[in-house]
Amino acid sequence: MDRFDPATINVRSGHFIGGEYVDVHGPRIDVARPSDGAVYASVPVADAELIERAVQNAWTAFRTSSWARIAPRERARVLRRFADLVAADAATLAPLEALGSTRPVRDAFNWDVPFTAEGIRFYAEFADKIGGDVAATDHDHLGMTIAEPYGVIGAIAPWNFPLVMASWKVAPALAAGNAVVLKPSEMTPFSVLRLAELAVEAGVPPGIFNVVQGDGRTTGDALVRHPRIAKVTFTGSTRTGAAIMAACAETGTKPVTLELGGKSPQIVFADAPRLDDVARRIAGAITGNAGQVCVAGSRLLVERSIADELADRIQRLFSEPRAGATWSPDTTLPPIISEPQAARIEAIVGRSVASGATLRCGGHRADAATPGAFYMPTLLTDVTPQTDAVREEIFGPVLTLQTFDTEDAALALAAHPDYGLAAGVHTADLGRALRMVRGIEAGTVWVNRYGRTSDFMIPTGGFKRSGIGKDLGRQAYEANLRFKSVLIDARV
Repeated sequence: MDRFDPATINVRSGHFIGGEYVDVHGPRIDVARPSDGAVYASVPVADAELIERAVQNAWTAFRTSSWARIAPRERARVLRRFADLVAADAATLAPLEALGSTRPVRDAFNWDVPFTAEGIRFYAEFADKIGGDVAATDHDHLGMTIAEPYGVIGAIAPWNFPLVMASWKVAPALAAGNAVVLKPSEMTPFSVLRLAELAVEAGVPPGIFNVVQGDGRTTGDALVRHPRIAKVTFTGSTRTGAAIMAACAETGTKPVTLELGGKSPQIVFADAPRLDDVARRIAGAITGNAGQVCVAGSRLLVERSIADELADRIQRLFSEPRAGATWSPDTTLPPIISEPQAARIEAIVGRSVASGATLRCGGHRADAATPGAFYMPTLLTDVTPQTDAVREEIFGPVLTLQTFDTEDAALALAAHPDYGLAAGVHTADLGRALRMVRGIEAGTVWVNRYGRTSDFMIPTGGFKRSGIGKDLGRQAYEANLRFKSVLIDARV
């Protein structure tokens, strides 16, 4: 998609409840474009009273509309229409997504929007494929489990991939027959509103997909604590995930799906085939979306004999990305989401260098002539497990490099005291790959690749403090169902 003028993009700023935009008097949050720091809109903050309205509206729609009770095949048809409308709306959705996020417009048009549409199609097909089971009982009894929707799902989506992450939560919940109240990030609130509009246009009953705006402290907390919210799904920081889990326990022990922080290792053995390809794969896994990806491969662990050679290749690749505004089709290094986040990245890198790390390249902002919070790809060597850049999730284009000599040493370095979201292994030895897969404590391990495919079938989720439950795959659909046991005595 070609360049667009950010001044020409109109946004709707209210809440979306019952198929209509709702705006109320009260506090508002300014929304800034990370590409240049300009404030271009504001959103209202949903307080407890507004959350009550949105959740009750969703509950009423769940109870009185046909959404949970229609033939599952018909629900699937509606969701396929929804997916088709999303795909057809790319010329509107992509600039809206790029305007206030870190997603370059070309990526939003070619990947984010089609990926969002295809994810909705994927979960539509589950609507009439998974139900209950008939149990093996004695001849005079009929035992079964019946799959039912929870009711109203509370969803909180992050800012780094606004459309995609919202669809990961909304699509399986709707396919299972639930209603959803979604809070997008206050930094990227607008593309998801358009998504909700398209759902109603496709035939999803008004109220089944509501969107509320606001911050985490007021809006998010009120949402997850509401007694009518039967389940919560959240993607974001580990600290916030823990607070959400505690709030859910305090207000009804409702189930949660949490995809949280990561500090994912990439392990490269000396026999890894095509070192140039490996270098490009590793560089892309930390510069994509400027490193603002939960599964970013931020810790590079390399067999000592090839460490210098691989570092040289990665350093060259780190000079290629072009920093620029998300509305430019030439941009390959998008901005950091906010100035405070960019300052945090600088501080972590600074502390790491002060403690003994070597700054191989990067470690600074983009040219001062480039407005916005841009941070250049950075490679740190001579680090230890205690180095801040190794321990902390940075959420920026910062890669650390450590060396090892044995498989056991590689596994020891790969282990992180807190995180276990993803990992990569690069080797030509299948036996070694399988040993590493077994030995790494992470929810996803990629071998001779780094990143998901586009088929949605492989679930994603973390171990340890990286989360609980799964997005994507069959598991995400089943997580939106509760199962009722039934035993019928046939002797009466």
